[in-house]
Amino acid sequence: MQTLNLPQYRFTIKQGPDKKLIIFDRWRKKYVALTPEEWVRQNFVMFLVEEKTFPGSLMSLEKGLQVEGRTKRTDIVAYNRQGKPLLIVECKAPEVKITESVFDQIVRYNMSLQVNYIVVTNGLQHFCCHLDYEKISYTFLKEIPFYKDLL
Repeated sequence: MQTLNLPQYRFTIKQGPDKKLIIFDRWRKKYVALTPEEWVRQNFVMFLVEEKTFPGSLMSLEKGLQVEGRTKRTDIVAYNRQGKPLLIVECKAPEVKITESVFDQIVRYNMSLQVNYIVVTNGLQHFCCHLDYEKISYTFLKEIPFYKDLL
């Protein structure tokens, strides 16, 4: 798989029954197809846990939610100890450019979750915004915050 702009982590990868690669997702506790987007998702959640000290037990991947009457899936959601969502991450394959439409997608997801931090990544570029609901504004951050800084 493509080298990403993230530290390298160890994963369990093998060939599936259809001869395509699959990766073990420790959050979903099963093997999933190793697509370029999944590669970014697995690496980025490891980055949050290993580098930014997010508790692994408070992370979820591919969680379903209702957006405008449709069921959608968030790539990564980080929660506080009370189960309140703190941060959502939208992952794209490395070849996908991060555009306004990608931000529009995560903002639509956030209508349900109401987190204060959103991240968009393609594994090569990472963008993090802090949302200020009182001022109805957002600020791009220079780096992804540590978990303790979200609390």
